[in-house]
Amino acid sequence: MLYKFTGAGNNFVVLDGRGCDVNEYRNTARISQLCREHHTDGLMILGEGHDCDFSMEFYNPDGSGGMMCGNGGRCIVAFADMLGIKPAAGAEYRFLAPDGIHVATILSSVISSAPTVISSEVEKSLWTVRLKMIDVEGITPVKDGYFLNTGTRHFVKFVDDVNAVDVEEEGKRLRWDPVFQPEGTNVNFVQIAPDGLHVRTFEKGVEGETLACGTGLTASAVVYGSPTNLQCRRGDWLRVDFTKNGTGAKDVFLTGPAECVSII
Repeated sequence: MLYKFTGAGNNFVVLDGRGCDVNEYRNTARISQLCREHHTDGLMILGEGHDCDFSMEFYNPDGSGGMMCGNGGRCIVAFADMLGIKPAAGAEYRFLAPDGIHVATILSSVISSAPTVISSEVEKSLWTVRLKMIDVEGITPVKDGYFLNTGTRHFVKFVDDVNAVDVEEEGKRLRWDPVFQPEGTNVNFVQIAPDGLHVRTFEKGVEGETLACGTGLTASAVVYGSPTNLQCRRGDWLRVDFTKNGTGAKDVFLTGPAECVSII
């Protein structure tokens, strides 16, 4: 069974791959078809944990993988909870993602017994998840912004008015800039406001603007240099906390919503 989850507007197809053959969902054409049909920014497979509670596979709509997704990480923790997977270490989940081991805590949850397409008349399944991200090894000033890796490669550029930016055009230009090749980079445009950081993100693999990007929000906060609240494109607020560590950061946490939208 396939589910659609959203993390602050970042949408995913999610499935349980434990004890069954899910190889068809690792096929690029199949991934692209599902993401296109269900208007999602990626596909995730929850797998056996071995030394962890579970594992996480993440694929972009173009079939590329091997990177972390912060909003996806929170969503797959919520999915594990919905499946009845209990964390072995008390209240803290431990799972293997493409960039290594992560831990996460569910701070609150309201779970519908049988999620269907959500409308105002249907009970929602909603979680608040605090996810530990990887340590950031360093920040590199480049061009008119900053480059760093928060589980995925990110370029952060501060702007006066994030709503005035042509994210599709400017984001695409920077995503393919020769300085970031051959892997390319995600691109974040960040406005410093009295209530926090307002962030818009162009994601490689999606090849367009997404409504939210967890690793991008994390990158934006780390470059900003202080724990802060951040607002993504849909209007949701998330929180990034960390401790400075030289030119990088450690004990990095991303906190925000995860919601089951529908059974596909």
